[in-house]
Amino acid sequence: MAANSLSDRTAGQVLCCRVPALLRFLIRTDPDQLDIISMAETTMMPEEIELEMAKIQRLREVLVRRESELRFMMDDIQLCKDIMNLKKELQSLVAIPEKEKTKMEKQREDELIQKIHRLVQKRDFLVDDAEVERLREKEEDKEMAEFLRTKLKPLDKATQSPTSSPAEKKAEPPPSKPTIAKAGLAIIKDCCGATQCNIM
Repeated sequence: MAANSLSDRTAGQVLCCRVPALLRFLIRTDPDQLDIISMAETTMMPEEIELEMAKIQRLREVLVRRESELRFMMDDIQLCKDIMNLKKELQSLVAIPEKEKTKMEKQREDELIQKIHRLVQKRDFLVDDAEVERLREKEEDKEMAEFLRTKLKPLDKATQSPTSSPAEKKAEPPPSKPTIAKAGLAIIKDCCGATQCNIM
């Protein structure tokens, strides 16, 4: 009998160690109070949780934009490199007197001119896409700023104490987004020009 009792106690200790802390807390809690237990932070109001989720979503959008802008810039840098390499080759062919050029050299010269023209057009499209994206993001920024203002107003009224003055309690402005849309576009334009590459 003693051995069985010792075995039961040992098994109970092992089981207790494996029970999560939250479950042990619920077991020790009065069953009548289980309905008020919440895993969420009870000091936050639903409106505050919703506002924080909106800010997290906003941060995610900013990061996605940043990635898109970097991709635009990398594509533009590569296009500029390709154009410059083709132009160097073209200059070497142009330096040859026309009478001394072979048929293959003339064909290659025409090919280089066409390739450069296509790359310049592609780069112009890239700049146009970057501008359209910038305008779209600007409109989204206005909508998000308005949304955050509407969410901050009721929270400010709810948390403001009766004795506090309006000057003492001010709603925090929506966080400014770290944007490089204009700077990125400026870098793109400075490389070869907004509408036409200066190497042409």
